[in-house]
Amino acid sequence: MPPTDPDDRPTVIELRQYTLRPGRRDEFIELFDQEFVETQEQTGMTVLGQFRDLDDPDRFVWLRGFRDMAARHQALTAFYGGPVWAEHGPQANAAMIDSDNVLLLRPLSAEDGFAVSPAERPHTTVPAPDRFVAATVWSFPPGQPDGVELIRDGLLPVLHKTGPAPLAVLTTETAHNSFSRLPVRAGENVVAVFTSYPDETAHRRHVAETGAQPDIRDKILPGIEREQTAAPQTLRLAPTGRSLIR
Repeated sequence: MPPTDPDDRPTVIELRQYTLRPGRRDEFIELFDQEFVETQEQTGMTVLGQFRDLDDPDRFVWLRGFRDMAARHQALTAFYGGPVWAEHGPQANAAMIDSDNVLLLRPLSAEDGFAVSPAERPHTTVPAPDRFVAATVWSFPPGQPDGVELIRDGLLPVLHKTGPAPLAVLTTETAHNSFSRLPVRAGENVVAVFTSYPDETAHRRHVAETGAQPDIRDKILPGIEREQTAAPQTLRLAPTGRSLIR
């Protein structure tokens, strides 16, 4: 049964972007989906989504969730100190150039987390779904809430009205990274909105319709632009066959 109850959803989520060695992404995905899904979840985390980045043939994007920060430390300690990583970690590391582009996040509200269940995960033989997932990340000055509030109170209601509701809306988890073996990006203040579409055309149509709303066009988006520290990044993602997020 999917964890639709907000109390069952992970409250700490890592958004991880890996740069792989040229031409090795499919090899890495095969290794990941076969060896690193159930084995990570056995330690107390949830592998939420795995994706090919459509803008970079050598980038692999994935998310995993934890009940809380204490559970994160326990699960990561168990997995990276355990036999599966000892056996298969060297092969994974050999395919990677960089694995440090990591955002530590939490749901913007109790209702904004990912409502997916490992019980629904496809088997390794299932082909990748014909879906398009967009993840848009806005960055704001550390400690400043105005941009986050504009997205929460202004943009999100219109996104719900004009197209598919976001799968999740996340913001920066400010707790200290207690597992220093895996660094995360420090000093961040972001909002990340994840939405699934039948295809990229549906995504573009949703963005255009949202941007054409007078209040969004004339007030909300200019307000967000004034607050942001950089242009928003939109990740164009294709789920792998075993991704729960699709």
